[in-house]
Amino acid sequence: MALPSGLLGTLDPTSDRAVFRQIADHLRESIDKGRFREGDKLPSETELVEHYGVSRMTVRNALSILQGEGLAVSEHGRGVFVRPRPPVRRLASDRFARRHRDQGKSAFTVEAEAAGVHSEVDGLEVKEEKPSQDVSARLGSPRKVLARRRRYLIDGRPVEFATSYLPLDIARGTQIAEPNPGPGGIYARLEENGHRLDHFDEEIRARMPSPQEVRMLHLATGVPVIHLIRTAYDTEGRAVEVCDTVMAADAFVLAYQLPAT
Repeated sequence: MALPSGLLGTLDPTSDRAVFRQIADHLRESIDKGRFREGDKLPSETELVEHYGVSRMTVRNALSILQGEGLAVSEHGRGVFVRPRPPVRRLASDRFARRHRDQGKSAFTVEAEAAGVHSEVDGLEVKEEKPSQDVSARLGSPRKVLARRRRYLIDGRPVEFATSYLPLDIARGTQIAEPNPGPGGIYARLEENGHRLDHFDEEIRARMPSPQEVRMLHLATGVPVIHLIRTAYDTEGRAVEVCDTVMAADAFVLAYQLPAT
């Protein structure tokens, strides 16, 4: 079955650009121009072979480029589809606002509600342990910490997992050490226990995922992660929590509002 006229371009035999890259360019352009929308199935290998008059391996190489760029995802037995755009917009200047905690909402819940998606948490683990050298240095060198590990899902899809580390003298024997810390999460409990939060420092970098991260977040080939480390400080200047977070980069937009003065 022939593809609709104008959907894809034609190969330039005079170009020194490899044929499979030309095909990838055509598909990418069609995605960018909205000819293929989020979730749409791209033309099959057979359709692309017939349209361009090339080998199946050439077509597969073209599709693999799009998958490596994070523009498309292959579903076994179904085909290759345009990857959905990030559903969650993470507004750094608002997500930890005290009014959200006062309403009994965690930061992730606020973001999910703004995006109109369903959020849930699984894989929860709470235990005392010896901190890494980096976490220990950030928290003022405690011998042991309370670690809270959890994975976040949006509409059933894993998009983030995080571990919070808190000094034992703050967390032990409080609701923070319980599987469910209650409305507003651990930050609400910290403030109830006398540690009024003053500010957060965040370090963000992008990298390719480890094999374990690929499994935990169900990442497709070529999708990087956002690695964020946040330190929460109370009004006395004490670091009261370090949160180590890994996010699927195709699930989030990080938005910032910066002062001009």
